[in-house]
Amino acid sequence: MTRQFDLFVSPEAAPVKAASSPATKRHSPAALSEEDMVRHLQETGRYRILNKLEPRSVTASARPGFPLKGMILDTETTGLNHRKDEIIEIGAVAFTFDVAGNIGDVIGVYGGLQQPSVSIPPEVIRLTGITDEMVAGQMIDLRQLRAVVEPADLVIAHNAGFDRPFCEAFSPIFNGKAWACSVSEIDWSARGFEGTKLGYLIGQAGYFHEGHRAVDDCFALLEVLVQGGAGTEPTPFAELYEASQRSRVRIFAENSPFDMKDHLKARGYRWSDGSDGRPKSWWIEIAEEGLDDELHYLRSEIYRWDEADPPIKRLTAFDRFKA
Repeated sequence: MTRQFDLFVSPEAAPVKAASSPATKRHSPAALSEEDMVRHLQETGRYRILNKLEPRSVTASARPGFPLKGMILDTETTGLNHRKDEIIEIGAVAFTFDVAGNIGDVIGVYGGLQQPSVSIPPEVIRLTGITDEMVAGQMIDLRQLRAVVEPADLVIAHNAGFDRPFCEAFSPIFNGKAWACSVSEIDWSARGFEGTKLGYLIGQAGYFHEGHRAVDDCFALLEVLVQGGAGTEPTPFAELYEASQRSRVRIFAENSPFDMKDHLKARGYRWSDGSDGRPKSWWIEIAEEGLDDELHYLRSEIYRWDEADPPIKRLTAFDRFKA
């Protein structure tokens, strides 16, 4: 007769048997600790265990040897347009790190809700779980937020091109900060990840968490950034910090022939309609060391004129991801 056992049944609920074999005793629920259960399931090769992500504690006395300060920031908003939509939640987690990209301690946390001037759209409520009732009468405390933001040498967001314009429109305390993007400035595919969404990164790193609340997402991103530094491979955060130190170049293919638009699009150029102060043209952002090759491509393949001189703009972490 085939017997089954439940790894998670309590000893009190287990049926009493008159006799048992040594094999049964080895697998009895009372003999299995949580670690034994996890190990048993993993050894079958049919299960993958995810650990609940526990936020790091905030230290009152940071360890020496980590002189730089970083801040992971996340926002929830009423929509996608920073010119008309509003922030309804900001989360921030501040930490220390060194020039090699090693993370030290969490030194500050802020999370706050803000009542917008309009009702929160239903699709945002479904995504974030934030309702009009939750934000009624709420206001983000700029004094507390400033205490976390001002010391930061680097502000990190998982899609900085979205968060930075909202934050700078929200308050001048974000002006003049260096920003880094953990989506675009880390080669996740080279690390074996098949996507860049935070929930997916967390799951593949072996964790699960309560997503789409700002502070929770900040702590989740922090754990992802310190994972995967096996052997000589740098951690994702070390890669991100190094990328933030490099200059980038934005090239505008201004006055390019209309019939070349598909070629530009296929190469990764994006269209700017000129409404944000940029030239009305196709543009691309590349590493500075690729500038000569890109100019050669534009002159030989797009303009077909050796003297073509498209506008360029050099960017650092202080300029990137602005509106």
